[in-house]
Amino acid sequence: MSHHHTGPASSGAPAASTVIRHCDVAVIGGSAAGLATALQLGRQRRSVIVVDSGEPRNAPAAHMHGFLGRDGTDPAELLAAGRAEVRSYGGEVLSGRAVRVARDGELFVVELAEGTSIVARRIVVATGLVDDLPEVEGLADHWGSTVIHCPFCHGYEARDQQMVQLITHPMGLHVTPLLRQLSTRLTVLVADGVEVDESEVATLISAGVDVRLATTAHRVLTDADGRLTGIELIDGSMIGADAILINPRFAPRAEPFTGLGLQPSPHPTGTGQVIEVDAMGATASDGVYAVGSITDPSQQVLSAAAHGSRVGGAVAMGLAAEDVRTAARPSGSVADWDHRYSGDPIWSGNPNGSLVAEVADLPVGRALDVGAGEGGDAIWLAEQGWEVTASDISSRALDRIRVEAERRDLTVTCELADANAWEPFAQEAAQGGFDLVSAAYASIPRTPDLRGAHNVLDAVAPGGSLVILSHDLEAMRNPQHEHRPFDPDAYLHIDDFVTAIKATAGWTIQVDDKCPRPPGSASASHHTHDRVLRARRAS
Repeated sequence: MSHHHTGPASSGAPAASTVIRHCDVAVIGGSAAGLATALQLGRQRRSVIVVDSGEPRNAPAAHMHGFLGRDGTDPAELLAAGRAEVRSYGGEVLSGRAVRVARDGELFVVELAEGTSIVARRIVVATGLVDDLPEVEGLADHWGSTVIHCPFCHGYEARDQQMVQLITHPMGLHVTPLLRQLSTRLTVLVADGVEVDESEVATLISAGVDVRLATTAHRVLTDADGRLTGIELIDGSMIGADAILINPRFAPRAEPFTGLGLQPSPHPTGTGQVIEVDAMGATASDGVYAVGSITDPSQQVLSAAAHGSRVGGAVAMGLAAEDVRTAARPSGSVADWDHRYSGDPIWSGNPNGSLVAEVADLPVGRALDVGAGEGGDAIWLAEQGWEVTASDISSRALDRIRVEAERRDLTVTCELADANAWEPFAQEAAQGGFDLVSAAYASIPRTPDLRGAHNVLDAVAPGGSLVILSHDLEAMRNPQHEHRPFDPDAYLHIDDFVTAIKATAGWTIQVDDKCPRPPGSASASHHTHDRVLRARRAS
């Protein structure tokens, strides 16, 4: 399971752009609804990959409102917190754009514009809507600030201001009574050619609302500092305005899903289209769910997140019922790594140079290599005289280690184990533990309680050593790696091991540093530095 880099290191291996990932559920769209879905699934021990193109519907807004406990929060702050929570359960959030989703037997294949493909058992569509603003010059420049569309989202901030509502379709007057409650200085402009209910207009006028029919806006007026001051009409007249409310038409981001037969349906208001779902978020396409505003344009952030959470539970229930019927317990993570080890060798076969440097002065004994992958480190340790156990969640990886160990006439015990399982190394610990436990770039999904880190620590014998290697995460977060096919923040960091060590009595950290990667390492050349942790357990 060693996660050395995002593309194979050997010269004839496929490039990173051809990476194929596997998971239980692929969530397409990383705003509140999609992240809430992923969080719910992660808490049910389902492997989830969220694909986020970074285009939330509320991106222009500086604050969101009506979200209990987070009123006034920057939407970007909420999304950052949501991503962190999803990753804390091992869920991955990838930056990318889905361009096509197709069926492959009982599975789905998601193709990303960046070249990665994701194979999943279920699909959740959370791509949201695109708002089509009225064709008024300068309107888009103020969208999300002084040009708003939802009285509940941003109406309070415009209270008592000079407010203008642009009516560009017959349903536009639906929210006008709300605006009247927010400001006594309200002017409603019904665009030329828009048919509205005469009795509704009469009721508004009798309630003191200034409603003007057949009045089309031409352009937005601003002062020298660019602040909104009013609207110029098509006839050249001007109306002062501090805020403008519009009712834009909308369209779902549904193009990648047409191959699944997922077709948008007209919304009852006649102002756009949505993806129809049942009460549990299921679409007409079996195994495909949809959440958030793509199903209901009236959803605010709070209701979108609640919808995602509800549907995430429904997806988890469906997967669990299916697994019970087949008496199986399939793992998307195992499928992911088994697929990666199904073709040509991925790594060079060399030991990691940083590991070689850290264990050079240790007396040989019993060693456990966690996330051993194809066994470069485990086999090297065996050659140095260590009694080695190689563990991994992939049986195909362990098969490769067995073959190579036999070829070199070495003894390496191979153990199929998940570092996040319940006491995965308990038997060895009962026998005294290991004198050395190593994990080089091991992709152990995170959990809030850092179970994987504690399990690794528990496998170290009294007086034994722990050596953890990881990539330099600062370098991996460089914008040039933005579209990598893996999410390093979904896996245990060295900082997580440090936290676990400090919470456990009897440990001494000997090395915690970033070091240049020694020559001859197994990993790719674009990783120039390692983060190295070495610790010793008291005798």
